[in-house]
Parts: sequence; structure tokens; C-alpha cells
Amino acid sequence: MAIKIPVWKKAPFVRFLVPLIAGIILQWNFQLPLKILLCAFSFSSVAVKVSFLYTNYRRYQLAVLNGGAIVATFLSIGSLLVWFKDIRHDAMSYVNRYKKGDNVIAVLQEPPLEKASSYKAIATISAVGENKEFNETTGDAIIYFQKDTDVLSLDYGTEMIFSAPLQEIKNTGNPGGFDYKRYCLFQGITHQVFLKKGGFIVLRKKQSLFGKILFSIRNRVLSVLRTNIPGEKELGLAEALLIGYKDDLDKSLVQSYTNTGVVHIIAISGLHLGLIYWLLVQLLKPLRRKRISKWLNPVIIISGLWLFTVLAGGQPSVLRSAVMFTCIVLAESLARKTSIFNTLALSAFVLLCINPYWLWDVGFQLSYVAVLSIVIFMKPIYNLFYIRNKILDSIWKLNAASLAAQLLTTPFSIYHFHQFPNFFLLTNFVAVPLSSAIVLAEIFLCAISFVPFLASLGGKMISWLIWIMNTYIGKIESLPGSLWGEMQIDVGQAILLIVAVAGFGYWLLEKQRSGAIISVLGLLFFIVLRSVSFYQADRQKQLIVYNIPKHQAIDIIDGRNYFFLGDSNFFIDDFVTNFHLKPSRVLHRIERADQLHDLVRHENFMQYGSKKILLIDKNYEFGSVNRKIPIDLVVVSKNPKLYFSSLSRLFDIRQVVFDGSVPPRRLKYWMKDCDSLSIPYYDVTTKGAFVMNLN
Repeated sequence: MAIKIPVWKKAPFVRFLVPLIAGIILQWNFQLPLKILLCAFSFSSVAVKVSFLYTNYRRYQLAVLNGGAIVATFLSIGSLLVWFKDIRHDAMSYVNRYKKGDNVIAVLQEPPLEKASSYKAIATISAVGENKEFNETTGDAIIYFQKDTDVLSLDYGTEMIFSAPLQEIKNTGNPGGFDYKRYCLFQGITHQVFLKKGGFIVLRKKQSLFGKILFSIRNRVLSVLRTNIPGEKELGLAEALLIGYKDDLDKSLVQSYTNTGVVHIIAISGLHLGLIYWLLVQLLKPLRRKRISKWLNPVIIISGLWLFTVLAGGQPSVLRSAVMFTCIVLAESLARKTSIFNTLALSAFVLLCINPYWLWDVGFQLSYVAVLSIVIFMKPIYNLFYIRNKILDSIWKLNAASLAAQLLTTPFSIYHFHQFPNFFLLTNFVAVPLSSAIVLAEIFLCAISFVPFLASLGGKMISWLIWIMNTYIGKIESLPGSLWGEMQIDVGQAILLIVAVAGFGYWLLEKQRSGAIISVLGLLFFIVLRSVSFYQADRQKQLIVYNIPKHQAIDIIDGRNYFFLGDSNFFIDDFVTNFHLKPSRVLHRIERADQLHDLVRHENFMQYGSKKILLIDKNYEFGSVNRKIPIDLVVVSKNPKLYFSSLSRLFDIRQVVFDGSVPPRRLKYWMKDCDSLSIPYYDVTTKGAFVMNLN
């Protein structure tokens, strides 16, 4: 009888990866001091070293303590990685050296990218200081250039000096909104600056040889695609598919791919790197036959994979694939078999040691869980049906892979994107093989670009293939019930869903009943938590004043319904609505209503239950009163003619809120008036959205 080896024993790196991840999460949430982390690492690592001095028998007796010491060591390593990666802890960082009024020397890390009202580029702040006394610094910042600024001369490596003040990056503070501040911090960026025409002086260009070569190759590839592929949508998708360049992507097209469950083909990932790997293996087959040149085979393949990875921007999802394929190539060259679980754990371990913040990257998470899900569930799903016909069998295998990948990625997708594509099998069935053919065709196009006639013909064929794929995706999206949208689960519910799927996977792999029990319990607790969240949503009563620059936006929530007060363009501008308002409405599980039962409105006045609310968004003449009227909340919007000294004689004001549409100059005067009259005020532009409980 064969002894079955547990998964974690086949993949020893899993036992190192888990405590490393735990340490990363622990440090980010609790921000432990460096001294405590160093002490923890010192004690645990010494304990591990001491354990190796014991005899094998004694070490076996102390296995639990030894295991605990190893876990503590990697736990502290994860925490230390987060501490040292945090740019705010770096004494050389401009975050700790910059003072208001300093001159700033910055080096562009990319060519400026055109946005709706400005040009944007990421730059490294190399020095700050006054007059001619500069201090060297590290860290990146975002630079926005005014539209009429001549930025065509600016390029990667351009060094410039300016005196405009660096502004700390802040979130809007709207409920459920994207944490942009944390996102930038994870990339080593904490500040931004807006430069007007004539607000900077170009000094010189500081281009590294590698960066210069990389950008020249990237620009050459883009030039070939732009010259030969007709159609804006087709060109934008072609650029994204080949090298991950997404600046020309059509937003509506990306949304269609997201809604149908195939947005993963746009992101450079394992699918693309797998194609590069396959292509290199096929081209280098002659080298494997000769002993003298056999060693060149893995060197060229690994070099090619990493060149493509860097060319594609070094995104976490493609880095995972690059590390994993590197391990596979090295193992093959050494004639050793590797466990896919161990390879995945090793690649994740290496990447998190390089940048622990990639743990929060959505692409990183989905990339790993998709591969893990395919490894666990692909074979059991595929074995459900036996098909003799090879073509039909290949079709079923592709669908089995799509089904397998969806099992573990579903909790992550719902948590991050709040939706589920119901027809993902239909879209993946066509989009995955077609996108693979398009990528190979684009590589061929770059290879024959020196022959104009062939390049033009190839470009038209690629454009036609992309048009077919886009049209197919659009047709699937338009089908009734194609998308299950506005789904909301919190971290606890997502974890329970993952536990349920993981338990089911463990039962499939190890045939252990405990896996099925864990799966059922995870699903049961998920249902309980979800029921509680719906119960709470049915009883919520709130008023939210959103922080949206230059706009008025207020939601009054009663249970699962909301009544909107604000600018009418929110019903037209999908981008502003989706970015600022939709996350809050998904979070609160609410739908729009034309009127709320308990809401009474009369001109600028509103009353909800016992709460009295006054909205002031235009010039309004208030009549005289015999005695002060109590007002629970005054919301000021836009630029009305308003004097709080006069208003306070009419109303007993308990709270004033200034929304994002109030001009900054008027806001200063009104805040001074409120201070002098001892009226509490709240500015959403600095503090985030204002939320008032109406119960």
C-alpha cells in the first residue's frame, strides 16, 4: 500500500510562504516598531540555529518548538520587509527631507502621458533644498503638467527643477471608494505636484543604458503596431495584448471585457508568457540536440522571458509567471521534476521578498489563485466526461480549465469587482484561443515589419481578428442576464468563501473527509454573515454628502433605497458616477428611488424623521422669524451669496457641511465665520465624505 504524501510536504516552500504572508499583513495593520521586529527576528533565528545543535532524536522531541521558531522567523521577516519597504521610514526619502518652499530636482521615469486636462508622469525626486544647498533624496512623485505646457520635448530621463509645492496624495474619503493613497504608497509615491507653463526648468537628460534600450524597443514595437494596424479600438487592444501598453485602450471596451469575464487576456499574465515560452522552445529545439550548445537553451529562454517581462512593465501577474517559468526551465535543465505547488510557493515567496506590497495587488492575487485553482480542480472537472473525438475533447478541456479557474477566483472577483460574469464559459471559449493567435500574429508582424507590404497585410489581418473578438464580446455582453452585478461581500465573507472552496479542493486532492466538513462549515458561516449584513442594510438610515471636486452630490438612504440630490450630469456621466457614487451604493446595497416615505421637502428645507436639514446652493432670501428654528444640518454647495452671521440669527445651527463644489476662496471666509460664531463645520475636501446617522 502506497503512502500518500500530504501536499504541504511535497511543497516545503508553502510552509515558509504562509508565515511570511502573515507577517506582512500583521505589520501593515499594526505598524510595529523596528526594535520589536529586530528582537523577534533575532530570538527566533537564534532558536532555529540552536535546534540544529541537538541530536536527531532530541530535535524530533522538540519538533513543535522548532516549528514554532521557524514560523516566528519567517513571520518577523515578513514584517521587516514591510517596514523597510515603506518609503516613510527611509531617512533619505523626500518625505522626510522636503520642506514647503524648497526647490525640487526631479527625473522623469517615463514620457508624459496625455490625460483629459493635463499630462501625467512619474518622476524620482533626486534632491530638495533652498538656494544652492540641496540634499539628495529618494522616492517617486506624480507630476501633472498643464495642458498648454510644451511637454513634447520631455522624455524618459529628463531632469528638471521646480519650486511648486509638493502636495500629499489624499483619498476622496467616499464610502467604499478606491484607496488611491494606499495604492500610490505601495508604489513608493506619497506626493504629487501640478506644474504650470514656465513653472519648471529642464536641466539635462539622465538615461541609464538599460532604460534607454528598453524604451527604444518599446517605442519601436508601438511604432510598428500604430503604422500597420487600422482602427482605434483594434490598435489599443493590440498594444495591450502584446506589451501591456494600456494608454490607448477604449474604456467602454475594457468594461465589456470585464463584464464578460475575459479582462484577464488584456492584462499581461501567464497566458502571454506561456506563448513566449512555447515559441522560444520551438525555435531553440536545434540547440537541444547538440551537447556543446545545449547549455545555451535555458539561458536564451530565461533571458527572452525576462526581457518580455520588463518590456511589459514588470506587472506582478507577469512577474509571477516569469519566476515560475524560470524555475521550470532550470529544473528541466537539471533533469529534475518539480511540484507545481512548490514552484508557485517559491515564485510568490521571491516576489514578496522583492516587494511585500504586491500581496495587495489584484493582478497578483488573481494570477496565483487562477493557476492554483486550475491545478486543483482541472483534472476532476475534466474527468467528469470522457469524449473520444479529439476536437470535442479539446473544446471540453478548454472549458474545464475555465471552470476550474473560476472556482477559486470567484471570491476574489466578487470582493474586488462586485460582479460575476454568468457567460464566462462562452467568452473564454472564443477569446482565449483567439487572443493567443493575435499575440503570435503581432510577434510575427514585428519580425516582418521591415517589409512594408507584408507588414501592412499582417496588420490588417490582426485588426480583423481583434474586430471579430470585440464584436463577439459585445454580443455576449448584450445578452439578457450576462452579468450579475452590484454584489457586495466584506473581507470576512470573502475569507469564508475561500475557505469553503479550499476545503472542497483539499477533499478532492487528499480524499479527506475533514476537507468536506471545512467546506460546508465555511459555506454555512458565509450564509449567516451575509444574512446579518442584509438585515443591517434593511434598517440603515443615513445622509451622505460626497466629496466630488466641483460637484454637489448627496444621498439620503432609507433601508435598501436612496434618494439623490445633486448635479443632473451624474445621470449622464458614467465615469464620475461609477468612480465616486457607485462604490458607496454597492457597499450599502441600495437602489435609486424617486421619493422616500419619511422624507418631506419644501424648497431648500428637508425633514427626515426628527432631523431638519437645510440645503444652500444658490442665492436665497430667508424671511424673518419670531424665534430661532433648530436646524440639525446645513449643507452648503457651489457659490451662493451667504453670510453666516445673518443665517445664525434665523437658525440654531448644529452642524455645517461644505461639499466639493464650494470654491476654495469662499470656503476660507465661511470657515472663519463659523469659527467666530462657534458653529461646528465639516469640509469634505479635507476630511472626506460626511456621513450622518438619521435614526
